[in-house]
Amino acid sequence: MNPYSDEKIVNSWEKNASQWSAAVRGGHIESRKLITNKAIVEAVLSHSPESVLDIGCGEGWLIRELASQVSHLVGVDVVPDLIEQAESAGGGHFLVASYEDIAAGAVEGLFDVVVCNFSLLGKESVETLFGAVPASLKTDGVFIVQTPHPVVASDLPYIDGWREGSWVGFGSDFVDPAPWYFRTLESWVALFSDNGFQLLEIREPIHPKTHKPASVIFTGAYKANHATSA
Repeated sequence: MNPYSDEKIVNSWEKNASQWSAAVRGGHIESRKLITNKAIVEAVLSHSPESVLDIGCGEGWLIRELASQVSHLVGVDVVPDLIEQAESAGGGHFLVASYEDIAAGAVEGLFDVVVCNFSLLGKESVETLFGAVPASLKTDGVFIVQTPHPVVASDLPYIDGWREGSWVGFGSDFVDPAPWYFRTLESWVALFSDNGFQLLEIREPIHPKTHKPASVIFTGAYKANHATSA
């Protein structure tokens, strides 16, 4: 297996599903507890959605967090053990599907918000997903992505490319960290615009201890006329 590939990412998460569920539910990930969890919830709820699709939902915490305010919630993840954890905790409907499955129509219905919270780690799979998201959005729906902030997420050269993974700060039980595909801020913006999205907002949640960006949150609206005229 290629150590720098979308396949390797999935393989790693399959090995760490139970550890991840325990870390999230135990509040063991400091940046999530201090700022990024709240930031993504606020970003989603700012659009007053009646329906939300969480792609790469993991063990379902975001679905549970939104359940009291959003009537229709669907969570999708490629790792069966994570979906099993999500289903056991409830809050919405869950299904096992890869990003390629989603592109092939695995998720039925249209949504006010499609959200990816720290779940866009690969290269080809992410590019495939961006092209597929518009088919799941209502006419006035939005696509929200939270991801590590490129400016502070890597000390390597500031160019697109695969990076080695790390579980530093996540706990000693994690094994075989997943690689991830680094994108510059410019490349993230291009990923939206190249797939017909107009960026409505870019938020940079600031970590209260380091005073550096803990993440970046993009909100895009699909503009069909852009895609057809490009």
